[in-house]
This record gives sequence, structure tokens and C-alpha cells, in this order.
Amino acid sequence: MRTLLFLLALLVAAPVQAQKRIALTFDDVPRTPGAWYTPDERTRRIVAALRKGGVRGAAFFVNPGSLEKPQGEGGEQRIAAYVRAGHVIANHGWSHLSLTATPVEAYIADIDRADAWLNKRKGFRPWYRFPYLDEGRADKTKRDLVRAALAQRGLSDGYATADGVDWHLENRTIEAVKAGKPIDTAGLRALYVETQADAADFYEALAVKATGRSPVQVMLMHETDLAARFLPALIAELKRRGWRFVSADVAFADPIAKEAATIDVPSAQGTLVEAVAWARGLPAPRWYRGNDTKLLDSWYDARVLKTAAAP
Repeated sequence: MRTLLFLLALLVAAPVQAQKRIALTFDDVPRTPGAWYTPDERTRRIVAALRKGGVRGAAFFVNPGSLEKPQGEGGEQRIAAYVRAGHVIANHGWSHLSLTATPVEAYIADIDRADAWLNKRKGFRPWYRFPYLDEGRADKTKRDLVRAALAQRGLSDGYATADGVDWHLENRTIEAVKAGKPIDTAGLRALYVETQADAADFYEALAVKATGRSPVQVMLMHETDLAARFLPALIAELKRRGWRFVSADVAFADPIAKEAATIDVPSAQGTLVEAVAWARGLPAPRWYRGNDTKLLDSWYDARVLKTAAAP
């Protein structure tokens, strides 16, 4: 009996390891055709992959201005399809502007134009994600003016905490397909899955160092053909690594969200975890090494195009 009581006491006293939690978010919706699929087929595949993987309440950050482009036909229906499947939509600006390169008045007008289109639609959440995660970089005046404008409009920062620059892999693949280069599909799948999962793990470890706890991670992805093709493998790998999927609603309710509107670092561009680590005095690198597109290119050339030796 004493032994049993001792073991129970140890279990009570032992710290509980928090389970890693992550929400998937997709930027630049609706995107133009990618490497392989029509936009309609891409949406069907993404919806199916999320459903099969048990991922509910993913967030799709929308640029309504893309609907006016020549290849934007059907985009509104694809956005609605994500909502019907149980996901949510949010503001990514009308035309995907860089705050660094845009006057504040024009930038805020672009937010308002997108908000007017979005806020009457089903599934809308009052979150704004800065395109390129560019919050003005070193221009704190711009940063603070836009932060104030968002607060006045009841919009909160739709930050990302983890980023594996999947858009660069998509761009390289589009270029390769157009050029008729042979692609090792298995190698591309492995590279996509590895970089996205490694990014999630990297930012999780950095967040724990910076905050002393495990916040819900918000994974930045894009509505790409690579996602449409390889999401099942990525979801399976994240689960294998101990990640549990939660909705974007749960993720943006995490206490780390309070930092997004107030954190002060020398240059405001990048993930929220990177900014928190910087503000807490953690040394560089505060970003996943695969975010270096030159390094990512070397991996792509070696593992997907087979045109270079592995670095």
C-alpha cells in the first residue's frame, strides 16, 4: 500500500508534458492555377485532405482582389466551399500589399475594401494577416498606425507562429513544370513534408524557450498545388511527431495572441514566435533554417530536380 501511495504521489508531483497543438492556415486565397491542378480541383483536394486528416476549423486568409484578375473566375465559389466544409475565412488585404512599400492611408484603405467584401460572408473571422508578414519592418510609425487602425475596426492580428516558406517550393515547382524539367515527385513530397514539419517543431521549441510554455502554433501555409497533393502526408507526419490539430479559433485564443498587438522589436516582419524570442533576448537564429531560400533551393535541386549534389 505504501508503495502504491508513493507511486501515486510521484505521478501527481511530476510535471505534465503539454501536448503540441497546431492550427493550419492558408494564405493568398484564391490563388491562380499552380503546377498541376485547376483551382477547382485544388480546392477539392485540400478540402478532402483536411476532412480525411480530421483537421477542422482551418483558416483561409483571403485577397478578394484576386477575384477581379483574369484567372479569378470561380474563386468566390471556392472560398464558399472551404466554409461549407467547416473552415473559416479572414482578411489578407484586398490586393496583398507590402506595408513597407505602401503609404499608410492606401494600406488601410486596402484592408477596409477587403473587410467590406468579407464581413457579410459566412465563416468570416475578424482577423487580419499582414501580407508577407510585413508589419512595417523598421518603420514603427507605420506599424503603430496600422495597429491602431485594426483596433478601431475590431480586427485582431492574424499572426503566424510557424512558417516553412511552402510558397517557395510551389514557385520552384511551377517553374520546373513550365520548363519541362523532370521532377522526382517522391523527393518533392518528402521535402515538402520534412520542411513544414521541421518548421513546426523548430518554432515550438523556440516558443518554449521564449515563454516557458507550449502555445498553440499557427502554421502559415498557402493554397498551393503542393498542399493539395501532399497535405495527407504532412498531416500524418505531424501526427506522428505528436502534434494535435485544433481550430484557428482555438489557436487565436491562446494567450500569446496578446503579444501580437503590442510587441516591440527593431524590425516587425516574421512570425510572432520569432518576435517574442527577440523581445526576450534570445539570440539568432530565431527562424527555421529552411526559411533561407538559398538553402531551400539547394535542397530542391538535389532532391527534386537531381541537378546537384546534396548539401
